[in-house]
Amino acid sequence: MSLKKINTVLTAAFVLFILWFGAEFILSPETTAPGFGLRSWPSGDGGGFLIVKGIRDIVLALVLAILLMTGHRRALGWVLLVEALAAYGDMTTVLTHHGSVPTALGVHGLTATLMVATGLLLIHETGKVQAPPATAS
Repeated sequence: MSLKKINTVLTAAFVLFILWFGAEFILSPETTAPGFGLRSWPSGDGGGFLIVKGIRDIVLALVLAILLMTGHRRALGWVLLVEALAAYGDMTTVLTHHGSVPTALGVHGLTATLMVATGLLLIHETGKVQAPPATAS
């Protein structure tokens, strides 16, 4: 399997998983929230922040999907690197609020690291500048 196909499959998987997680946080935040890794359900109107997280995730996935579908693979690699910061931020949030360390590292940290690896693979894939075809004189 070529590097381009591997990168496409990995990116498509990220798009689908991020869309799914985002939709889950919007549609059923009370059942999805415990999987995020924090110990307690937000009090008062704090549950609205889970919907904000869901909307953020959907937007992040749509940006990746658009770049993938339009063939802007180098930009896609850079965007994956930047979007990995959101997952590292989620990991840091869980760790600094005394949440589940296995979830912080195993879900958020691993996701972010896989995003970085895929982003670097995409940049590597597109880094080879091809010379224009030679013309006969």
